[in-house]
Formats: sequence, C-alpha cells, structure tokens
Amino acid sequence: MQTPATIQNANLHPEVAVTLPRLMDQKALAAYLGKSTAWCERARWCGEGPRFVKLGRHVRYRADDVLAWIEENARTCSGEG
Repeated sequence: MQTPATIQNANLHPEVAVTLPRLMDQKALAAYLGKSTAWCERARWCGEGPRFVKLGRHVRYRADDVLAWIEENARTCSGEG
C-alpha cells in the first residue's frame, strides 16, 4: 500500500495541506488480500467484506476500513464465529 496523498489547495496558504486516505479499487484489494475480484464482489454484495465507498459507479476501499475489517476477523480458534 502507498502512503496517503498530500494535496495543497492553491487558495490556501502554502503551509496548509490536507492528507487524504489511500483509496484502493477492487483489483488492488483482491491482490492485497490474496483473493479474487469475484470474491470481493460477493463479499460486498453480502455485506461480509470491508466497508467501501461508492464514487459514482466506482467502488473504492479506504485502507483504514480494510485494516479494521481484518482486525474484526482476527480469531484465536477455528471454532470462533
């Protein structure tokens, strides 16, 4: 994953910057998780995958949401549900 992008607005003072979260598309998410893009689609439709953002017809995943989803799915035993 890349580090967050820093954007400077021409209307703001030069020392003012905004840090934006890294957005991944479905292909990048699948590669990061070691899953297929079809798995990402099914998980999104079923509400079982990471939170996502819809930008028009495009689906994007914030790195923080992906990491939170991974933490939520951490287990200490196979029998945990």
